[in-house]
Amino acid sequence: MNSSDAAAHEIRSSLFRLVRRLRQERPEGELSYSQLNVLGWLEREGPMTNADLAAAERVTPQTMMRATADLVATELISRADNPTDRRQVLLKITAAGTTLVREDRRRRDTFLAQAMASTLTPTERELLRLAAGLMDKLSEVQE
Repeated sequence: MNSSDAAAHEIRSSLFRLVRRLRQERPEGELSYSQLNVLGWLEREGPMTNADLAAAERVTPQTMMRATADLVATELISRADNPTDRRQVLLKITAAGTTLVREDRRRRDTFLAQAMASTLTPTERELLRLAAGLMDKLSEVQE
């Protein structure tokens, strides 16, 4: 394994461990991770069709329909006619959905900030902040 391959393996492994740890900060019985992702997409991007959400999450439209049906039933998202194409339905996050997704982010951000403050030196925290920008850059690479 060359040094780039070894670094890629180490970074991927570390990211997955951190993601798992952040998921543990979510209370039991809350939404599934995929449902929370749907709320996140709608909160960031605005109203979207089921097909757009499915493409964004790389799942089938049928899988997305199940996730969004539950969110509509719990009134975390709502359905509305698409003003530019009456054949389509737009999914829109509700105020309750926005509150839930923002509270979830706040809880995980608080955990991470406290963990960083208690575990890392100021230099390590700054290095990690810079690494976050590099990871964002990598996430935008198109194949």
